[in-house]
Amino acid sequence: MSGTLNKVMLIGHLGDEVKMHYFDDKNCVGRFPLATNETYTNKQTNERVTNTEWHNIVVRNKAAEICEKYLKKGDKVYIEGRIKTRKWQDDKGNDRYSTEIYCTDFTFLTTKDEANSSNNTSQKASQPQNQVNEPIGDDNDDLPF
Repeated sequence: MSGTLNKVMLIGHLGDEVKMHYFDDKNCVGRFPLATNETYTNKQTNERVTNTEWHNIVVRNKAAEICEKYLKKGDKVYIEGRIKTRKWQDDKGNDRYSTEIYCTDFTFLTTKDEANSSNNTSQKASQPQNQVNEPIGDDNDDLPF
């Protein structure tokens, strides 16, 4: 195969609100952490173990504004995008690296009813119907991947 592929698909929960950064030329970037969980049963202790992995999500322009408007901490979302690693320097001049997911597509998985029941003062009630999908599967599913 001569081509390459850089594609990421995640279903997780927002760990914080979407943080926006606006530029002079009317472009913007939104960033938020996304938590995904892996749950399995320890064969020796028969205990359920959950490992949480955190992903740094980056979304741009109109998509960022939509995410800022409709997503809040704890909401479940499907993210599709690509991995990008940035190199930067810390206060002491040391090279540091950040791995981010540059979002190309997303689907909100928290329904209006779930959002309203978790926070009655939420702005979610005005969320457009075409932006919301029913949750996929059950949180207790044991997926093979």
